[in-house]
Amino acid sequence: MRFTIGFDLDDRARVHRYWDEIFDTQQWTESKFTALFEERWASWNGLPSLAFSSWSGAAQAALEYYKVQGKTVLCPSNTFMATPLSVVKAGARLEFVDCNREDLCLSFEDLKRKADKFRPAAVWVVHIGGHIAFEIEEITRFCKERGIVLLEDCAHAHGASWNGRKPGTWGAAGVYSFYATKTITLGEGGILATADPGLLEYAKRSRNYGKPDYVVPGQNQRITEFGAALGVVQVDRLPDIVAWKKAYAEKHLDPRYPNRVKFPAGMVSGYYKYIVFDPIEKSTGKVYDQPCHRIMGRDDALPVSDWVAKNHWCVPLYYKGE
Repeated sequence: MRFTIGFDLDDRARVHRYWDEIFDTQQWTESKFTALFEERWASWNGLPSLAFSSWSGAAQAALEYYKVQGKTVLCPSNTFMATPLSVVKAGARLEFVDCNREDLCLSFEDLKRKADKFRPAAVWVVHIGGHIAFEIEEITRFCKERGIVLLEDCAHAHGASWNGRKPGTWGAAGVYSFYATKTITLGEGGILATADPGLLEYAKRSRNYGKPDYVVPGQNQRITEFGAALGVVQVDRLPDIVAWKKAYAEKHLDPRYPNRVKFPAGMVSGYYKYIVFDPIEKSTGKVYDQPCHRIMGRDDALPVSDWVAKNHWCVPLYYKGE
């Protein structure tokens, strides 16, 4: 199965119709489709949502709002470099936490140890591969008890749920990516989902140079109307894409790959990746070839993160439609 962007060609005419409307109105940014995309995402995610030009812009707004500069933020090493770099860019001290073998996500046991040691202001939990971190409930309770801001990196988690609850709803905010490889994509883009009205207002100004009063030191992180229109179509198609991938995985892949990531009862994965723990031919590679602490030249003792990097592979699983 060759890589295919998660876009149904049946939606092409609808996208073109929306783009024609944008051409006709001459409003290429900050208009109808941006608001509509945010409404559609909020309806799926269950939280007020704000569109950005990238995951990084949304993450940066959240970290700035929660005033982590000069403080410690904990982050898993088994993630994309965007997550730890968001901490560095926010002016915080970065410390890494190990992951679990079962889900490749943040280890609750190591989180407790690192929280006692470093007294963090915030924690990033990353939902790896399309499923929700298996220990998210324990992590959430712990962070609430300690007064630690919990942020969810949901870059992989489009379409996921656990007993109906969506990613981003456990922490103070969830941040999604719409890069070209994601389950649904705008080519580039991100979205911030949060129940915190203060963060929502701060982020709205942050993405637009701090307008209208420039009190917030914002930059340009706006999304175009063309990208937002594509987002409207993609959110509407998300249930079909996830259902197709789930059915394909259960019929064709699960019987062949018993040594794989197995989800708890009630969890639905968006199947951004199909992760197995045996070497396979024609793998799409790994979720991450190296943990971030290795990339950054650090010598943190994170044995499971190192083990995961060497001992998992991804089976091709791309939406083909009907």
